[in-house]
Amino acid sequence: MIEITIGSLEEQIIKFLRKTYPVTTAELSQKLRVSRREIEWILHKFQVKGIVKLEPLPDITYVRLLRNDFLFVGPKQQRKIMKQATDTKKEENGGYEGSMYS
Repeated sequence: MIEITIGSLEEQIIKFLRKTYPVTTAELSQKLRVSRREIEWILHKFQVKGIVKLEPLPDITYVRLLRNDFLFVGPKQQRKIMKQATDTKKEENGGYEGSMYS
C-alpha cells in the first residue's frame, strides 16, 4: 500500500489519473491549475517509485497509472508535545510609587 496524504497535490493527481485515461501532462496542469513544471516534477517522483509511467512523444507526454493500491491518510500528527502557555501573569510593580509618581 502506498500512503498518500489527503488534500495534497499528489492525491489530486492520482484521483484524476484514476478517473481519466489517456491523459497528458498539459491536461493535468490545466485541470488542476498547477504549473506544468510542478506536475512533471511530481510525476517524475511517482515514476521513480513505480506508480506511473511517462510515455513521451515528440510534442506531448502521456501519463499511465501503473498501480492502484493507494491508502489516503490524513496529515501526520505532531510527535513532540507542545508546551501549553499558562495564564500566570507576573506581578506588576506591586504598588511601587517612585519619584515619578510623587
